[in-house]
Amino acid sequence: MIEDMTQSNGSTAHTLQIAQQPEADELLGRSPLAAMIGMLLDQQVPMEWAFSGPFTLAQRMGSDDLDAHEIAAYDPEAFTQLFTAKPALHRYPGSMAKRVQQLCQFLVAEYDGDADAVWGDAGTGAELLKRLKALPGFGTQKAQIFLALLGKQLGVRPAGWRAAAGPYGEAGSHRSVADITGPDSLARVRAYKQEAKAAAKAAAAKKS
Repeated sequence: MIEDMTQSNGSTAHTLQIAQQPEADELLGRSPLAAMIGMLLDQQVPMEWAFSGPFTLAQRMGSDDLDAHEIAAYDPEAFTQLFTAKPALHRYPGSMAKRVQQLCQFLVAEYDGDADAVWGDAGTGAELLKRLKALPGFGTQKAQIFLALLGKQLGVRPAGWRAAAGPYGEAGSHRSVADITGPDSLARVRAYKQEAKAAAKAAAAKKS
């Protein structure tokens, strides 16, 4: 279930259930930067681990939110330590700390540190996909999944967004984090990923 809540500043916060931790999901729903960082971390680790990372990072930075300017200016060695402290924020904490900092430095340089400015005035899904692909650490697949997450759960729906998101934009699908709205859908997405991985492995074995 996805709910919208109006914050005191008049903007809309969204209730997500990706991290499967209320406080972590609350941050993802109200902070575009947190959602973007969660998407960046979503590789080679369980989805819940990746998307709980922004909340853990904010805690370790002594805040209840994340700021791109602060992360961009953080001492690289000290920032890496925030990732490597146990429990580590990622299976590869050193490299992912660097990627998160590079992402925030890019946002500061190109969007004055505002993650939601990436999609705020995007006129079409194709334009938004192009902007997402330009983000450090975002290849085509990750950009499409994040675009689908924005459209399906965060209310960002420029014209043609589903088509730009590719198969991840399909209504009723269970392919990615964009489709996780609770424990049941998480299990379905995980099962889909396992089946796709097994199929790819079998196809590779036939070619060898």
